[in-house]
Amino acid sequence: MKRVWELPEEPHPVLRNVMVRVLWSKRDDDGDATCVLVRCPVGSEIEEHAHSEQWDLVYVLEGKATMWVEGRGEFQITPGTFVAVPTGRRHRTFNIEEDLLIYSVFSPPTF
Repeated sequence: MKRVWELPEEPHPVLRNVMVRVLWSKRDDDGDATCVLVRCPVGSEIEEHAHSEQWDLVYVLEGKATMWVEGRGEFQITPGTFVAVPTGRRHRTFNIEEDLLIYSVFSPPTF
């Protein structure tokens, strides 16, 4: 059992101005998925990228932004939005209008 507010918030290993709280991982828990809370303040972005081995399952808890997924185009994300990004599909999150809090699951784990 973990309490989110007790977990350290750490800088994203690649993205500038983006913070993460690791809820579950192969590294820390010997889990077979990676689960993180991702916090993106207004003015930050999740740059275009793809996960070569993982699905990226995204659920928006707070905020408002634009997301682009290869083959699906651009769309607005707000609380309650769920997006399943298949393995190898390029995607990005940008135009963050309100601080964004995302619950993201990677399967298999990213770390």
